[in-house]
Amino acid sequence: MFSSLPLFSHAKKLLQDGQDTAVSWIEEKPPASILGSLAILFLGVGVYGASIGLWQGLEQACYVAIKLPFAILLTLLANGLLNGILASLLGVRLSFRETSLALLTSFAVFGLIVGSLSPITMGMAFDAPAPDSPDGPDTHRRLLLTHTLLIAFAGIISTGRLYQVLRHFADSDRAARHSLIGLLVGNLFAGAQISFLLRPIFGQPGLVIEFLRPDPFAGNFYESVWWAITQNL
Repeated sequence: MFSSLPLFSHAKKLLQDGQDTAVSWIEEKPPASILGSLAILFLGVGVYGASIGLWQGLEQACYVAIKLPFAILLTLLANGLLNGILASLLGVRLSFRETSLALLTSFAVFGLIVGSLSPITMGMAFDAPAPDSPDGPDTHRRLLLTHTLLIAFAGIISTGRLYQVLRHFADSDRAARHSLIGLLVGNLFAGAQISFLLRPIFGQPGLVIEFLRPDPFAGNFYESVWWAITQNL
């Protein structure tokens, strides 16, 4: 029943056909491939975002469900330009538009992965001590590190799925590998910092729940992760 629906059919093609589907979408650029991938991205990442904010309550869950997909989309736009330049320099025959579509299929796979993890992360949020409890600060640090690892894992897997696609358009294995490394580093670096600018994503016990912080450029993502690690040592 569900497999006949356009969105489920799109997801099935992404997961089962892999390289052939992505290559055909990049070469032919059908509008349905762009719209379907965007829908999967916003649905999967949105549900996962809600599971992140749920620990702080329904208001925060709604905020993160909106912001996290847009953080991914901004990462896509930023890295589309970067990877388009890298592709031409490293011998991968992809234009800027084709590179952006290749990245979009990768992020759609990312959305499928984190979306499938959402029931687990929602369970974590329901089972965790409340933010205003004595264990709230420690729970916040553990959730921050757990979600950071899950997002990094999904990013690595979805980017790794692109290797065969890059190899199809590359002049050599070396060019494909270098493009893949550049894409992975760019996604993790830019995506993490964009999410930090759109904070609160994970929320902070004791602070008011709001859509955006009044000081988005104070500090950076990597400082916050280092703080969380050192506080748990």
